[in-house]
Amino acid sequence: LSRFYRVGKEQIFVGVGSDDVLSMCFLTFFNSDKPILFPDITYSFYKVWAELYRIPYECCPLDEKMHLRKEDYCKENGGIIFPNPNAPTGIYESLDVIEEILKQNPDVIVIVDEAYIDFVTSVEVPTARALLDEFPNVFIMRTFSKAYGLANYRVGYMMSSAELANYIQTIRLPYNLNTLSQVAAEAAFGDREFLRSTVEKNAAERALWEQ
Repeated sequence: LSRFYRVGKEQIFVGVGSDDVLSMCFLTFFNSDKPILFPDITYSFYKVWAELYRIPYECCPLDEKMHLRKEDYCKENGGIIFPNPNAPTGIYESLDVIEEILKQNPDVIVIVDEAYIDFVTSVEVPTARALLDEFPNVFIMRTFSKAYGLANYRVGYMMSSAELANYIQTIRLPYNLNTLSQVAAEAAFGDREFLRSTVEKNAAERALWEQ
């Protein structure tokens, strides 16, 4: 992962699925009295973690075309999280939108959940990885559960600054990701042909629904 994304090893944090990584992010960084912000139509576990850990939150409505309204994320808050593309809508937000949200929120953690990013075929480089070099408060979340087909192996990871990744390491349980899952994830990540085939098949089926 470090070599592929051209980040330091200390900038990568791997957990038991992205839900595990999200849980540790919520525990570590979303601890102010201000509400965290996420879309009203989005991945349901954001609300689960917030309620479980008694974190105040506010759901921001999507616009009439199911996109984020970036102005909703420019007010005082305790952190921000959203998927890109969104789930379950499948709507992709341009990096310009994400960059603007980051510029308006330099003092809080912004998590960009890219669980479905591999399925974005309309943009040549859709990932927010490039923003990591400029914004030290961004987290980029990834999973092996979707395009790589390893949901039952439970492997997720995130990229961030080395400093923020280290904070998460301090609350990691001593035993979390097992050896079998690590081996499977490494093999899957190296099989670029399988990923290409999966993305192409998904795009073909999606096109049928869009007709």
